[in-house]
Amino acid sequence: MHKRSLLQAAVLMAMVVHVPGALAQSEIRLAHVYSKTGPLEAYGKQTQAGLLMGLEYATGGSMTVAGKKLVLIEKDDQGKPDLGKSLLAAAYSDDKADLAVGPSASGVALAMLPVAEEYKKILIVEPAVADSITGDKWNKYIFRTGRNSSQDAISNAVAIDRPGVTIATLAQDNAFGRDGVKAFKEAVKKGKLVHEEYLPAATTDFTAGAQRLIDRLKDVPGKKVIWIVWAGAGNPFKIVDMDLKRYGIEIATGGNILPAMAAYKNLPGMEGATYYYFGIPKNPVNEAMVSMSYKQFKAPPDFFTAGGFSAAMAIVTALKKTGGDTKTNTLIKAMEGMSFGTPKGVMTFRKEDHQAMQSMYHFRIKNDPAMAWGVPELVREIKPEEMNVPIRNGR
Repeated sequence: MHKRSLLQAAVLMAMVVHVPGALAQSEIRLAHVYSKTGPLEAYGKQTQAGLLMGLEYATGGSMTVAGKKLVLIEKDDQGKPDLGKSLLAAAYSDDKADLAVGPSASGVALAMLPVAEEYKKILIVEPAVADSITGDKWNKYIFRTGRNSSQDAISNAVAIDRPGVTIATLAQDNAFGRDGVKAFKEAVKKGKLVHEEYLPAATTDFTAGAQRLIDRLKDVPGKKVIWIVWAGAGNPFKIVDMDLKRYGIEIATGGNILPAMAAYKNLPGMEGATYYYFGIPKNPVNEAMVSMSYKQFKAPPDFFTAGGFSAAMAIVTALKKTGGDTKTNTLIKAMEGMSFGTPKGVMTFRKEDHQAMQSMYHFRIKNDPAMAWGVPELVREIKPEEMNVPIRNGR
C-alpha cells in the first residue's frame, strides 16, 4: 500500500509540474497589428471589428478551435512602418503569437514582411493592397485575404476599358497609389491611358493636379475618364467642382468606405469596380455579418469590416484543418490552395503567392435619397477566373 501511495504521489507531482506547459498549449495566440490611430484609423477599426465578429462566427461563439482558446493581442502601428515592424517582432517573440494579421497600410506591410520570415511565423495581410506584398517582396510566410492592386485594377478595367476611351489617372504618391496605377495600366487593353497624376497622400487641395488632368484631356475627342485611386484623408472627388462636364470628362473609381462614398452621391451613373459593398453579395456568411453588425453597431458592415471577417474565416478554417496545430509548416501546408467561406463568397489562397483569389463587383452609382452615400448597384460579379491576376513573385 505504501509503495502504491508513493507512486500515486509521484504521478500527481508530475501532473503539477506539467500544468504550465499544458495551459500554454491550450491557447492559440493571434496578434493583430493595425492602424488603431493614424491616417488609416477608420480602415483599421473596421478591420478589427470584422476580425472579432468573424472569429465569433467561425467558432460558433466559442472562441475556441480544437479545444484551444483563441487569444487576440492588439497592437497599434499608427501607420508607421518602423513601428509596425517592431510591434510584429514583439508579438512573435515576447507575446508568443502563433500567427499575426495586419496591417492597414501597404508601407507598413512591406516593412513587416521580413519580420515574418525572420521569425518563421505566418502573417495574414489584411487589408494592405500593394502588389509587391505578394509580389517581389513576398516570402512563403505571407498570405493575403485582402485584394491586391492587380485585382482592383483588372476589375476596374473590366468596368471602364472600352475602345475609344481616353483615360488619365489620379493617385497617391505611395506604394498603394503607384502599384494601383501600374496594375491598371497593364490591364487597360482597349482604351488609351495618356496621363498619370501623383499627389502626396496628405493632399487636401487638388486644384493644381486637376488642372493638369483637364489640360491633358480637354481637347481629346470621344469618351474621357479620370480614374481615381485614393485612400485615407483628402477628397479627390472635389475635382468635379472644376466643371469637368464642360470638357466632357467623367470620373471613375473603385469602392471605398461609406463616409468616403458620400462624395459619390454627386456622381450618379459613375461606374467602377469594388471589393465589397454590404448590399451586393448574396450568401449566408455575408447575411450573418450584416446581421451581427446591425446588432452590435446599429450600422451596416463597411468595406474593411468584410476584410477582417474574411481573415478570421481563413484563420479558423486553417486551424480546423490542422486540428489546432500551430506549427508554421503545418499551417502553410494546410493553407496553400485552401478555400474558405467569406462575406464575398468563397476565396482560395493561390499556391504560388498565397494571394486570395476572389470576386470583385462592377457597379454603377445610384443616388438614393434614403442613403447618406452613393449606392453602388451591381452591374455584374467579376469572378476570380475572369481576372488574369499576374503572379509577380517569380515562382
